[in-house]
Amino acid sequence: MEMERILVLGAGGQIGTELCGYLSDIYGSENVVATDLRPVKSHVGPSEILDASDFDALENIVNTYQITTVYHLVAMLSATAEKHPVKGWDLNMDTLFHVLNLAKDKKIQKVFWPSSIAVFGPTTPKHNTPQRTIMEPTTVYGISKSAGELWCQYYHQKYGVDVRSIRYPGLISWKGEPGGGTTDYAVEIFYSAVKGEKYTSFLDEKTYLPMMYMNDAIRATVNLMRAEKEKIHIRTSYNLAGISFSPKELHAAIKTTLPEFEVDYAPDFRQDIANSWPASIDDSSAQNDWDWKPKYDLKTMCAEMIEGVKKKLNS
Repeated sequence: MEMERILVLGAGGQIGTELCGYLSDIYGSENVVATDLRPVKSHVGPSEILDASDFDALENIVNTYQITTVYHLVAMLSATAEKHPVKGWDLNMDTLFHVLNLAKDKKIQKVFWPSSIAVFGPTTPKHNTPQRTIMEPTTVYGISKSAGELWCQYYHQKYGVDVRSIRYPGLISWKGEPGGGTTDYAVEIFYSAVKGEKYTSFLDEKTYLPMMYMNDAIRATVNLMRAEKEKIHIRTSYNLAGISFSPKELHAAIKTTLPEFEVDYAPDFRQDIANSWPASIDDSSAQNDWDWKPKYDLKTMCAEMIEGVKKKLNS
């Protein structure tokens, strides 16, 4: 096993909470440094409070811990960024440049930066969306991710930066809290179901979106980062697919275990965002380049979510 010293930015978020544990199992918790604006209590290894928009503070941590690899998870997500567009743009872009410039200057060797299905827009083919296609996003989050993809490719082509990326679909997890995204309903719904409460969906019942259970997303992320450099043929961001379903279908799947569970629908401003995104994704490039394959379908994901939420609420 090659020696890596890993820095996770945004480690207290929905993805970072689980990624730190997964990386610790592979590399040892002492080699995974978790940072966020608040203490990352879930991580047993080294942890620092860090504002990733502060370049000097970020560089100091990179030097202090002799970091080789950065997983950059800091972002203002779709629904929140629509309320604070300038702050969303500044946070999403400035922090990316800080990390890319550290890599350009050879302070770090490898970077992971997540993109999103938000890079697509209403003019993008909605079904089986290709890897290379029309990208005209209509949200601040999507615009920042689209621009970020091109900057990642630029830094790779111009400076040789080994930066890798995935266009995440909606992510579903019971361990970390959702972070203000348009797909958050697919997490919130399980908490209402387990509590025996009626859930009101902010998306229409027939809104199909690409989704993925967090275990698959974490595994895909680390597999991409551990793949041989020669296998990485896309330096913008890889499409990644898991499960596509609507709120109505998710409700039906949950009812097979919790038959009394009820859902009604009151679409809000997030409906327009969801309408601009694909319903399903073609991820054949990820399959071909680094052997990607999801493990979870709707049934197995629902079973784990229900048990996980029960465990969390009872703890």
